[in-house]
Amino acid sequence: MTLDDLYQRGLALRQKLFGAETVARRMGELGEFGEPLQHIINAYSYGDIWSRPQLDMKARSLAMVGITATLNKPNELKVHVNGALNNGATAEEVREVLLMVTLYAGLPTGIDAHKAALEVINARRPAPAAPAA
Repeated sequence: MTLDDLYQRGLALRQKLFGAETVARRMGELGEFGEPLQHIINAYSYGDIWSRPQLDMKARSLAMVGITATLNKPNELKVHVNGALNNGATAEEVREVLLMVTLYAGLPTGIDAHKAALEVINARRPAPAAPAA
């Protein structure tokens, strides 16, 4: 498989996981300066590692929730919580991963991670129906 093949496969997977609009926005955030970084993310992260068959997407997403929470990277954590939910994880499973993070990485990290995850979970909940007139 060529590097371009990995890039295309990674871009397609990334769009499937997070939505084409989100990926386009994230890929454009750093403009031309960030193009080499986006190439690495698409080709190596998603085209290679994320595409390996040994773990399913839900397991990979939950792992990324734990990693980004532990590293205290709330923006990336929100992206990966959303991806985990898109990949079939439940809010309860996300919470269980974050409880593990809290135990091993500390309370302040766990508290911040819970707040970031809850923001994503709440944003995905359907809006309450308007009262009937």
